[in-house]
Amino acid sequence: MTAVGPSGKNAPAGDLRRRAERINMQPKSILMQPRLTSSETRDQRRQLILELVQRNTIRSQAELRQRLDDAGLGANQATLSRDLRDLGVSKGREGYEVPATASLTQAVTGGSLWHALHAWLLDATAAQNLVVLRTPASCAQPLALALDRATSDRAALPGLVGTIAGDDTVLAICQDANKARALMRRLLAQKEGAA
Repeated sequence: MTAVGPSGKNAPAGDLRRRAERINMQPKSILMQPRLTSSETRDQRRQLILELVQRNTIRSQAELRQRLDDAGLGANQATLSRDLRDLGVSKGREGYEVPATASLTQAVTGGSLWHALHAWLLDATAAQNLVVLRTPASCAQPLALALDRATSDRAALPGLVGTIAGDDTVLAICQDANKARALMRRLLAQKEGAA
């Protein structure tokens, strides 16, 4: 039995079968999952590092790497060291510690509102269409910057028009008093981990 091969000449059927077996053109089941960008992965890993260090006694980088691996956000030793340094995490007597008053910039924390709220927001009070946000000394600017960046996504902070920052106070300006109260509740809930 013969068949036409790729050159247009007759070729034995066995040759074509062997060629097809080498190419193996039968589709297999492929599981496609959306891939995160490197900055999204970095932000998730850094958020998890902060959570792990705040909630657990982590005594070594090896232990922290194992917990990150278990969560599917593994990193090599150099990346982990850089993350710890950038987040301001230091090693104390009992293990790794997150500083009480962070002096990190938004570029270091990846610009995350979550990071900013957890690092700098102490209290929030609504007053008419304003929300007064209290921070540690010198931390109002990075919190205001995170809020302003989040404002570009209207769904993230609906009603927020803009911010003004001093040294330890941020004035968040909202469209009306109802939106100011809603923003205050939302920010405090996010700080507590509910949102």
